[in-house]
Amino acid sequence: MRAVLPDLLTDVLAHHGERVAVTDAGGSLGYAALADRARTAADRLARYDVAGERLRVGLYATNSADYVVGYLATLFAGAVPFLADSAFGPYDLSRIAEDCGLDLLIHAPGADVSTVVDETLDDGGAFGALAVGRVRRSDVPRPPLLDDTEVCRFTSGSTGRPNCIEFSGAAVSAAAANWVKGTGLSADDRIACFAALSNGLAFNTSLLAAFLPGASLHLSHGLPTASRVVRLLESTSATRLVAFPALYESIVRRSPEEGFAAVRTAISSGAPLRETVRQEFTRLTGVPIHNYYGVAETGPLTYAPDGAGSGLGAPLPGVRLLADEQGIRVRSESMGSRYLNAPGVFEERVDAGGYYRTGDQGHLLDGALHLTGRTSRLVNVGGRKIDPIEIADVLRAASGVLDAVAFEAENQHGEPTLAAVVAVEPGVTAQSLRTHCAATLPAFKVPGILRLVDRIPANSIGKPSVERLRRLISEPQSN
Repeated sequence: MRAVLPDLLTDVLAHHGERVAVTDAGGSLGYAALADRARTAADRLARYDVAGERLRVGLYATNSADYVVGYLATLFAGAVPFLADSAFGPYDLSRIAEDCGLDLLIHAPGADVSTVVDETLDDGGAFGALAVGRVRRSDVPRPPLLDDTEVCRFTSGSTGRPNCIEFSGAAVSAAAANWVKGTGLSADDRIACFAALSNGLAFNTSLLAAFLPGASLHLSHGLPTASRVVRLLESTSATRLVAFPALYESIVRRSPEEGFAAVRTAISSGAPLRETVRQEFTRLTGVPIHNYYGVAETGPLTYAPDGAGSGLGAPLPGVRLLADEQGIRVRSESMGSRYLNAPGVFEERVDAGGYYRTGDQGHLLDGALHLTGRTSRLVNVGGRKIDPIEIADVLRAASGVLDAVAFEAENQHGEPTLAAVVAVEPGVTAQSLRTHCAATLPAFKVPGILRLVDRIPANSIGKPSVERLRRLISEPQSN
């Protein structure tokens, strides 16, 4: 089957020529220069081809122009990119490499990849600051890819393991094209993106979507702070800001007086954005925040062009959405095909009509989607879905732990965070439990709030009392 994305990208990069395609702290690349670098890097990857099979290449790094080169090079080489969250730790990375049968890993030089890579390859500098390593072979047979799969991305699954979503080239291109059409993205736009390109928020709104009309994509290194946002907006005259709710919270706390003169649109997704934050951000900057609703498995689904008052907006082109007693179900042209490493799980979430059960609850009001809750147990923290059962199981495995319960709560800023109440023996400390969690879990899965108790409070039928657990974490406790 002929791949869709290489031909599409070849045409797009050639069409926009010398326009600025992507920038980061190290400089900028025009569309023609980006194409040249990606082709050179693709030639390097082709040397490591696996006989009879498409090369499987993991990308494990933070946002940069080099990351974009690596992504495009993988596609041009006829290989399949696996976009791993840079927040994944060695444990999750090793599970991904084994579950998905990765051949190579493109990664930041300082990343801990010792559990995965057994040889660093000479890439001739084709990937800039990024390195290429050969992934250690596993004795476990790797699952076959679908014939039309061109990109793989990850989501935290109900089993706690990162589920690998297979996407056809047609689905990836539809996600970008429908976002461009549905949001009015044009060649005049300059996108300041502070979400990881491996995440659906950035992947669907700021990667291929930026390149289709000839817009420019501006990336930032390091922790996305309010001051870094302002500096990037000023230096690039960005017209669009893409970020998670936590960053908007940070900007509001900083109360900036300048930096947003060119910004016309701010886009938020991944977790609920408090209405007070939305209003204060617009009051401070004059920029409306537009909600975007998407699901990792289905791509971008809705957009609110009117900002406040329109919920999460109406369905984008190519999307059909149902909201009833069964929860929110969707069909989209950008939907994934299946989980490569969790056979049957994706298919179980698709009903007889081809609609994917999102696990969210909500309703449509005047054509706009409004969320009201979740039908599943997954916790949404900073746009990442976390299974609290997995976290509780990890805590129970620690020495001196008698029992544990994990759940979603709010931190001191009112933002969603992961909390855990842990029954322990004398001598166990919160720090020792955090160290234990960090040894096997990525940083975003380590509970932000920990409360140590003698026993887990229970209700009249012996189950953990949610009310008493929440009261416990609201009380001050030194850790």
